[in-house]
Amino acid sequence: MVERRPVVLAVVGPTASGKSALGLSLAERHGGEVISCDSTASYRGFDIGTDKPSRDQRRGIPHHLIDVADPTEVYTASHFARDASRIIREIHGRGRVPVLVGGTGLYYRALTRGLFPGPGADDDLRRRLDRVADARGVERLHRMLRRVDPPSADRIMPRDRKRIVRALEVYITTGRTLTDHFSETASPIPDCDVVSVALRLPAALTAERVARRVDEQFARGIVDEVQTLLARGVPASARPFGGLVYRQVMEMLRGVRDEAATRALIAQENRRYARRQLIWFRKEPTLSWFDGPGERHETLTRVEELLAARGLRSRGDAF
Repeated sequence: MVERRPVVLAVVGPTASGKSALGLSLAERHGGEVISCDSTASYRGFDIGTDKPSRDQRRGIPHHLIDVADPTEVYTASHFARDASRIIREIHGRGRVPVLVGGTGLYYRALTRGLFPGPGADDDLRRRLDRVADARGVERLHRMLRRVDPPSADRIMPRDRKRIVRALEVYITTGRTLTDHFSETASPIPDCDVVSVALRLPAALTAERVARRVDEQFARGIVDEVQTLLARGVPASARPFGGLVYRQVMEMLRGVRDEAATRALIAQENRRYARRQLIWFRKEPTLSWFDGPGERHETLTRVEELLAARGLRSRGDAF
């Protein structure tokens, strides 16, 4: 009899598709623990804009890689892959099932397919690229990246200056794109079977859910959260302030636009982000796609049918 390899469940997909709800349900039914795959949720204090589940919402299910970095730290995909692979082995050691949940495509790829470590920083080159961004806008750099590495341009937000500069730096210093380098990497969990499901929604439903979530974030106090972080001494240059929701609120506080326009912009940027996430995840080779949202019972039922077909039994039975 061939012994089954350790299994990792993963729930990925675009923003507002119900990944957290589905991941939590699967963790409950399969004796699992959740590992967050969200690049901003790793930072302490950034709660409302990342929709971190509260202690009550976690329903007693352990959650990992939430609040593991200070706002002034730089927590990268390589850090995530290192930490997630270690936690996965610890969860397996407890006889439980790791359930990876989130929408940061680079984090998912770093764990499941490996991550190119890249050359060291070239300070002179970075300064030259920064001067281009200062003079012509970061969008100019993004257009440069799209000419040489369209897949990286698809996954990196047009205003994500640090990641755009890094992608161009790798291309210029090595003569090869990040995409090419990624194709030659290896997963840090090669001994595991990763069973991944991805959620998708019609564009109209995504727009409706995103708009509702933005209103909820403002009602819960996203502006107060940002002001509190700043008052505690978190610098405006801290990396998580550059993320979706936080960047727009920071601009509002600087007088760039009023609250109504800020809400509308956040909703618009979320819709754009959802499209980029779909583009990214559609290129992942082993995802099983399901129509969401993830909190619907019918979605859970269909996913459980897939898992059963793969021999994965619920209610904590060993895989």
